[in-house]
This record gives sequence, structure tokens and C-alpha cells, in this order.
Amino acid sequence: IQADGTDGDCVTFVLHDEDHTLGNSLRYMVMKNPDVEFCGYCITHPSESKINFRIQTRGALPAVEPFRKGLSDLMGVCQHVLNTFEVRQSWRARG
Repeated sequence: IQADGTDGDCVTFVLHDEDHTLGNSLRYMVMKNPDVEFCGYCITHPSESKINFRIQTRGALPAVEPFRKGLSDLMGVCQHVLNTFEVRQSWRARG
């Protein structure tokens, strides 16, 4: 990850080797933060495997904070889904 435009409240993060799978999910998680004014992403070109992920806050906190929280919250959701799947699979195996 590299960050461009370090204004603090408006930053574009470049995520390498990522696509819509992470971009859309992370955008959803970041937009849940009421201090975020804008969050969006774009795929630079179909032949490149990177996305530009932009966050603009209302100025009360740096853009990197909702980015980190969004990643953390998304990892939590993914872990919950994985745990639920494994529990259901173990119930099926029993019988």
C-alpha cells in the first residue's frame, strides 16, 4: 500500500494486487464511519492489478484512521463468516 496526497483528511491509497473484491467491501466498511465525507475506488486499467482507494474525512480525523478501521472491521467480518462456516461444516460431518 502506498498513499498519495498526504493532506491528512484526503488521501488516495494505492493497493497493489487487488481488485473489486476488496475495493467494494472496504468501501462499504469505511463509509459506515460518520466522519467520512467521501470514499471511493477505481481500477486504474484492466491489465493492471491495482486500485486507487480515496478517502476524504470531514477534517476531524486523518483519512488513514478510517482506512485502518475499515480494514480491521472487514477482517472481523471475514473471520466471523469463516468461523460460522467451520462450525456448520463440523455439525454436518457429525451427522
